[in-house]
Amino acid sequence: MGQDQTKQQIEKGLQLYQSNQTEKALHVWMKVLEKSADLVGRFRVLGCLVTAHSEMGRYKEMLKFAVVQIDTARELEDADFLLESYLNLARSNEKLCEFHKTISYCKTCLGLPGTRAGAQLGGQVSLSMGNAFLGLSLFQKALESFEKALRYAHNNDDAMLECRVCCSLGSFYAQVKDYEKALFFPCKAAELVSDYGKGWSLKYRAMSQYHMAVAYRLLGHLGSAMECCEESMKIALQHGDRPLQALCLLCFADIHRSRGDLELSQLKLHCLSESICRSKGLQRELRAHVVRFHECVEETELYCGLCGESIGERNSRLQALPCSHIFHLRCLQNNGTRSCPNCRRSSMKPGFV
Repeated sequence: MGQDQTKQQIEKGLQLYQSNQTEKALHVWMKVLEKSADLVGRFRVLGCLVTAHSEMGRYKEMLKFAVVQIDTARELEDADFLLESYLNLARSNEKLCEFHKTISYCKTCLGLPGTRAGAQLGGQVSLSMGNAFLGLSLFQKALESFEKALRYAHNNDDAMLECRVCCSLGSFYAQVKDYEKALFFPCKAAELVSDYGKGWSLKYRAMSQYHMAVAYRLLGHLGSAMECCEESMKIALQHGDRPLQALCLLCFADIHRSRGDLELSQLKLHCLSESICRSKGLQRELRAHVVRFHECVEETELYCGLCGESIGERNSRLQALPCSHIFHLRCLQNNGTRSCPNCRRSSMKPGFV
């Protein structure tokens, strides 16, 4: 496979990937890797594979391709390629929580002399280093790195980098319990997505919404937290972003725990897990979550006494009667009776429904 054909196949893979045909994109890129003799093309396709596996949460595979990429960069004997490949090694180890290795690779990046890509990638190196320091609870060093990354973003008009830094700053301030700032920075990230993100991946919107959800929950604004978390989960499911799906599940559980509705948190967990397993074709796990969901419904008696449908699986308007039985509002309105359909108590006041 020659240079032109390699370039065409890489572009074909990118188009498939951007249209959410991830497995087909990976297949195209792997074929390029097997057949292409063009070192620059191989380097580029390895970068695509690193990014794709990162977004799917396959961090060991991400690291594997990053190692191959740095070997390719050494063959090319180009400082810019070395910088990019060391950054991918740093990111891979960051995702695997190997934070000391992340910092070491970031320092190697910063020590590479006179690279053309330094101005573009320097901010990303600082961001990765900041995330590693945050993982190690070295808060002062983390903040210094994030502020440095933010300066890179402003100096280079890099709105995408600024968006990523704002999300990390949201996580930083959540951990140091400054919840107002923990909300401010993800809101700024969401604003950047709205203003500049027309051609960006939806993952940037999803991440900003997730960090907003965390901050809203910590501030006690549980309705807003639920709304943001549901938006983030919707995008994560659409793109097969399993790490973000897991974060959203934890956030949903925290929201329900803050409300005190522990039974509903279990229902939400099994319902969302069912969607994830269904999308992945995991039939055994899917059956287990379906069974457990219906067990939870029966245990909590969370079903409408008129139509028999479960309550809590999807958004719907409900009405609790003075006798404590719960129904869909539409079912009560259509029923026309003035007593509870379950216990037949005449406890409904005129105009109650």
